[in-house]
Amino acid sequence: MPLKTEKYPFTVNKPVEATATDPLHLIDVDHVKLYAGNAKQAAFYYAYTFGFQVAQFDDLTTGNREEASYLLTQGNIRLIITTGLKDNHPAQRHIKLYGDGVKDIAFTVFDAQRAFDQAVKNGAEIAYEPFKTRDEHGEVVRAGIKTYGEVLHSFVSRSGKYALPELKQGGIILPGFKAMEHPLNQYNKDNPCGLKFLDHCVGNVQIDQMNNTVDWYQNTLGFSMFKHFDDEDISTEYSALMSKVMSSGGGLIKFPINEPANGKRKSQIQEYLDWHNNTAGVQHLAFRTDDAIDSIKELRKRGVSFLTLPDTYYELLWDRVGDIEEEKKLIQELGILVDRDDQGYLLQLFTRPVQDRPTLFFEIICRRGSQSFGKGNFKALFEALELEQNRRGNL
Repeated sequence: MPLKTEKYPFTVNKPVEATATDPLHLIDVDHVKLYAGNAKQAAFYYAYTFGFQVAQFDDLTTGNREEASYLLTQGNIRLIITTGLKDNHPAQRHIKLYGDGVKDIAFTVFDAQRAFDQAVKNGAEIAYEPFKTRDEHGEVVRAGIKTYGEVLHSFVSRSGKYALPELKQGGIILPGFKAMEHPLNQYNKDNPCGLKFLDHCVGNVQIDQMNNTVDWYQNTLGFSMFKHFDDEDISTEYSALMSKVMSSGGGLIKFPINEPANGKRKSQIQEYLDWHNNTAGVQHLAFRTDDAIDSIKELRKRGVSFLTLPDTYYELLWDRVGDIEEEKKLIQELGILVDRDDQGYLLQLFTRPVQDRPTLFFEIICRRGSQSFGKGNFKALFEALELEQNRRGNL
């Protein structure tokens, strides 16, 4: 059976429980789509530096005349890196205006059409109407809405061999994709980086837009406020920002939303906006690991460049956070940040920007009970970021 695509309205082969659940119940982060100027080269970069499997592809050789895409997997993380093959493809416009970056954070739902209809009823702006792609193995229904800036949220429902359990076991992500053996895949299996899943996704918005964005997540998707940090929490001598953390109903994923605040000099959020065509967007993705030391050791060995903290950070750290499971000497040697709250502690570290524009980086985070975001590290982290901004001439 050849690949078929049907536009809305259509009949969907969905599980029975789909009719009995909240249409906006989010089952999983289906995938994150990044637009890149050269998807093949970007896939190699993320495979080598961060240990992803380049598991599947869809390009001219599979019959796709519009775009080339590569599926990268690690744990329950699925990244699709896409580049347009024609000058009118939306990826080409995105790259021209913003550089490589995150375009879509997609959610697996029971019924993509119902989720889309409910979100639109709640006030969402349509990105694209529901459509179904199917072949002899099953079908996938997708629909998209717009969130801050030009970022999308897609709803994805799956059946047959495209169902989520199959996907998690290495099944094909979408009709048209094919499995591939990338030259780095075996090396990455033998030398794992230990990244498990997407812990949170951070968005930067323009000044006075944070509350509007927070309201959108509450009213459109039913998210709730998880944490709130003001400019007294996140500030240094020179710059400040405000942040509100939104959480999905089941706590599947958290979305911190950052906004610049007034300071003596330019905040990292304003620097992002300056280099992102004054448009809101995704600043960073945080990947969870169960072993921060092993993960960061391997990532450093592979050439990942992390922010450098002042040595004074560790002079006061252990009095603040107390005893931890990990060896403190190794924590300092690897430059890892540690913070504690009433639920436990966490370890985290942030990469430098992964492209020439300072508009996208990654966080590695390991949670030992703590469900916060490292409030005690904010001052040290932002001082380190300011040193980087100064080196770029953007402070």
